[in-house]
Amino acid sequence: MPSYLTKSRFKLAQECPTKLFYTRKRDVYPDKSKEDAFLQVLADGGLQVGELAKLYHSGGVEIHEMDHAKALADTKALLQRDEAVLYEPAICFERLFIRVDVLVKRGNLVELIEVKAKSCDGRGAGEFLTKKGQPNSDWRTYLEDVAFQKYVLEHAWPEFDVTAFLMLADKSSSCPEDGLHQKFLLHTDDRGRRCVTVTAQLTDAELAQQILCKVDVDEVAEGILQEGHYGSEAGLPFASWVRELSDKYEQDARIPSEIGSKCGKCEFLASAEEQAKGLRSGREECWRARLGWTDEQFEKPTVLELANFRKKDAFIAEGKVSLLDIEMEDLDFGGLRSDRISPAERRWLQVQAAQAEEPVGELRRDELRTEMRSWNFPLHFIDFETSAPAIPLHAGRHPYEALVFQFSHHVVHEDGLVEHRGQYLHEERGAWPNFEFVRALKHELDQDDGSIFRYAAHENSMLAAIHGQLHDSEEPDRQELIDFIESISQPSRSSRKWPRPKRNMIDLCALVKDYYFDPAMGGSISIKDVLPAVLNSSDWLKQRYAAPIYGQPMHDTTDSTLDYIPSLNFQAQTWVESDAQGKVRDPYELLPPIFADRKDDSEQHMSTDDALRDGSAAMAAYTRMQFAEMPLAEREALQQGLLRYCELDTLAMVMIYEAWREWCAN
Repeated sequence: MPSYLTKSRFKLAQECPTKLFYTRKRDVYPDKSKEDAFLQVLADGGLQVGELAKLYHSGGVEIHEMDHAKALADTKALLQRDEAVLYEPAICFERLFIRVDVLVKRGNLVELIEVKAKSCDGRGAGEFLTKKGQPNSDWRTYLEDVAFQKYVLEHAWPEFDVTAFLMLADKSSSCPEDGLHQKFLLHTDDRGRRCVTVTAQLTDAELAQQILCKVDVDEVAEGILQEGHYGSEAGLPFASWVRELSDKYEQDARIPSEIGSKCGKCEFLASAEEQAKGLRSGREECWRARLGWTDEQFEKPTVLELANFRKKDAFIAEGKVSLLDIEMEDLDFGGLRSDRISPAERRWLQVQAAQAEEPVGELRRDELRTEMRSWNFPLHFIDFETSAPAIPLHAGRHPYEALVFQFSHHVVHEDGLVEHRGQYLHEERGAWPNFEFVRALKHELDQDDGSIFRYAAHENSMLAAIHGQLHDSEEPDRQELIDFIESISQPSRSSRKWPRPKRNMIDLCALVKDYYFDPAMGGSISIKDVLPAVLNSSDWLKQRYAAPIYGQPMHDTTDSTLDYIPSLNFQAQTWVESDAQGKVRDPYELLPPIFADRKDDSEQHMSTDDALRDGSAAMAAYTRMQFAEMPLAEREALQQGLLRYCELDTLAMVMIYEAWREWCAN
């Protein structure tokens, strides 16, 4: 197959030109982006939005042919017509190759339409520009993509007068009818590729009230084509840069690129286990070439691991790449200890841990103990799982509007008893879950005035979004639900305002940030990093959860509330297991496989992952349950997987609390 520079490879090169050498070599360089569940959700949404865009430009011909030469020939024949609407036409100029999402030809006037599963506010191209009229950072990648396609199309067919458009989800629009999303069902074809089947024609209302808008970005794209700041020296015109990328890709030659903070997002990584099997790490090869590092140096933490630190590029330029090279004054930290761990102190703690032979953590016991004394029992720990579908699930809803489909609820009593008391999972396809979700949550939390805990701002933001949705609704109990939301949460920046309540949810993540550091967390305060660190540091937790008490009901012979933990989804589960090095394994790795009973490996499944280990994977599972046809057994397995995953999220919060309680009691 010819080594064409496609639009996806051009986009990759804009992130880092060296990546062109690593792409399409998964048998040599693992590509972690292929494993990213969030990217899978975006890709699925992109497929659905792409199909909807075609229906908005009806009567077209799709170029299904995958062979490049045949696809080009089919496209050429169709473009001989005076008028044509084409989906995925193939266009080639020199070694550049594109498939245009939608192309509309009327005489020599051609509309090039790039469809993106991204939202805009419907104000036109001005939304994509800075005050100086330049593409802003949020949109430059998309606009350069369109400019690249415009360049290829105009050079391949110079007789055409090309106008470039972006077609995007319009946040100001609303879905005209129920069931629109169910017309775009995801499935996997016989080649294992993700596809969308349109199950029914759009109604007149769905065609008249469109949720996608077409934005003319031709002037912006033309401006990009005239820019002269591309390439390693930032001095090449756009056309020269594209030609250089094309030549290097055809030659399978590396394009050297400066290392920097961007390397933290490199997807071409190989773990130690993968490298032992003969795979190679693209990022490591770049750094070896630039820094001359040894294997031992790669085993030490780098400045890439410093969280929310804006001086990474400056440090790397100065040669201070390893945390072993960093001194206190480099981090603008004066060494003074305050009641709360400041961001600068946290970074210094991280550097100290990297430099110490025996790293130690930090816990502000007195300050945390004071916080804990203000909490009311029973303590409630909640976690939400959410989605934001591009195509709304319900009439009147907007593209990418917040949709909350699940919660888990753990309770800790004053005597130490822990119980998984409640949960909610929206299962019905096509129904709007948010208001039923709040009713179920209210039932869980309205039984007492105990303190409520969330992890980070997400739960508060979702309740604030539902607060606004309720105000615009005609629900008979809307005021009751609004009052409940206002009693446990605070307004977000974009929501209606209400007084901060006495029972405002307590952010456990903020408490971690203020009072707790463990070297094993690195620069992260994500619960997925905090939980393993806490488990490995707390002998009390190790002893408690090494026994199969989780999912054990209370018995008359039970001597202590610590001998059992009722669960809605587990039975006699052990959460503490050690690996070969004696460290406690991440509990998320212990979640049972979703398809444990799968017998026929040849059977087609929409969901190939056998575990849910993060919110993105949960979102992907719910999206597939809503948009895909699947066997009942698979749907039920996904539901059970979601329930178990979300339950572990709130149990993780409980474990962090229990460790702190033990440490602060001493």
